[in-house]
Amino acid sequence: MEEDAPTLPLPEPFLQFLEANDLDPSIYTAIDSTPRFIRLKPGFDACVEEVEKEVKCKLEKVQWLQGFYSLPPHVQIAGSRAYQEGKIYGIDASSGAAVMALNVSPGDHVLDLCAAPGAKLCMILDLLGDLGSVTGVDVARHRLAACRTMLQKYALGDRCRLFVADGTTFSVIPVGSRSDCKSFESGLEEKDDVFKEWTSRRPWKERRKANRSGIPQSLSKSQPPELIYYGRHSGVIGLAKGELYKTVSDVEMGSHGYDKVLVDAECTHDGSVKHIQKFENWGWGTFQRRVLDAERTDNLHVLQLNLLRNGFRLLKVGGSLVYSTCSLTLTQNEDVVEHFLKENVNAELAEIDGARNWPCKSGGIPKTWRFDPLTSQTSGLFVAKFTKVAI
Repeated sequence: MEEDAPTLPLPEPFLQFLEANDLDPSIYTAIDSTPRFIRLKPGFDACVEEVEKEVKCKLEKVQWLQGFYSLPPHVQIAGSRAYQEGKIYGIDASSGAAVMALNVSPGDHVLDLCAAPGAKLCMILDLLGDLGSVTGVDVARHRLAACRTMLQKYALGDRCRLFVADGTTFSVIPVGSRSDCKSFESGLEEKDDVFKEWTSRRPWKERRKANRSGIPQSLSKSQPPELIYYGRHSGVIGLAKGELYKTVSDVEMGSHGYDKVLVDAECTHDGSVKHIQKFENWGWGTFQRRVLDAERTDNLHVLQLNLLRNGFRLLKVGGSLVYSTCSLTLTQNEDVVEHFLKENVNAELAEIDGARNWPCKSGGIPKTWRFDPLTSQTSGLFVAKFTKVAI
């Protein structure tokens, strides 16, 4: 490395963390070489020159990922007219690869189990087109509210519904599924107790109840999912409220589950160069609590495994699930995959179409993949794809 190359001072505990996980510390020093990425909204190919004029730099087409362009890392897009008008998205190319691994087809019912902040959710909806549906779930209400704002900005909410819920216990089946069911609500439904067209203004009774009890920013496992948004063609309008929350047995889920599931699990974010950079301002003490704390890492491993388990449970037979994290550690990736495969005989790792053209490395398990800033010129990401087979 040249003497004048930018360096990020890394504390000794983090260097030990990298060594223990066989990670190259230079990932965190070659920051200026990792570009920023944008994705064009379908139908707006002509706005490339417009964006280039606004940001005063050339957009480089990403050859291995349709609709993506790279630009220098210091360039900001939030102030551009194309971004404000919903013609472009800010999303890393590695995240786009995780979505492409799902191989979304028109008509699919897709579940995004950790949907916030919404860039992947929007990409799924763009790929889906005018058939099928997308269900977005996140445990954090304020983060899912940001997803809702994105849907409205990019005019993508028509076939989408958003639930504040714990992804490890979420059980709402796709729209249009019919079976004997249990409901979170009991008793007979009132004739007018059905979902009408969504509005941002809640009924007076709901507002009064919220004002009295306060609104928690996340839901516990014992609480039923809270629907905070649904589009005109999401399958919700006209449903009785108890019918929406119906559940089916795990056996029935094989035919009533989702066609595709994305589990982009909560992690330590140690593969995200830009996330790590924030700790220069936040302080390395904060980083040590969030990333290096052994108890938090152990808890994350359990959370990731439980998210993967539940996402797979909600998948129909023959469907595909993509598991990803922006961590580069074995504990949060290959170890989770190995543990999961040992306990699920109906789960198989699947080849990812096009992955051999990606600028990344094979993971520690065949058919898994790893992006990192040095190899890929993207943020770090681990990707694995599963298929549910009949047994």
